[in-house]
Amino acid sequence: MEVILIILSTLAIVGLVLWIFDHFSHKSEPGTDSASATDTEEPEVCCGMHITCEKDSLLASVSETIDYFDDEELDRFCGREADQYEEAEIEEFRDVLLTLRPDDIAPWARSIQLRGITLPASVKDELLMIVAETRAQRNVQ
Repeated sequence: MEVILIILSTLAIVGLVLWIFDHFSHKSEPGTDSASATDTEEPEVCCGMHITCEKDSLLASVSETIDYFDDEELDRFCGREADQYEEAEIEEFRDVLLTLRPDDIAPWARSIQLRGITLPASVKDELLMIVAETRAQRNVQ
């Protein structure tokens, strides 16, 4: 009976050590990525290697390039706070947002951030809802 307990406890310890090794070996080190550092094009689909897809990320730090989406007139709002817009100005933002193709919405949001434009609160909420719906649809497919 003692031999069986020794064997079981040894198996349990070996299993625990293997689990710990496996758990920590799957975490990637900072700065390592399976994609080549020389790649300059964004992939057409999310690679699944990141918590959020870089292509859909709304963070300005992902891309330094300012792209315009036939919305140069919005540059006059640079530096304005989100609660300082009048209703007609909010509609200008909404019109641009609703006429964008789904694949252009996240890059447009990055462009707006890089240009120093703060979206009106209601338009920002709509933008986040549209991006969330688009991501959810991609995950279903």
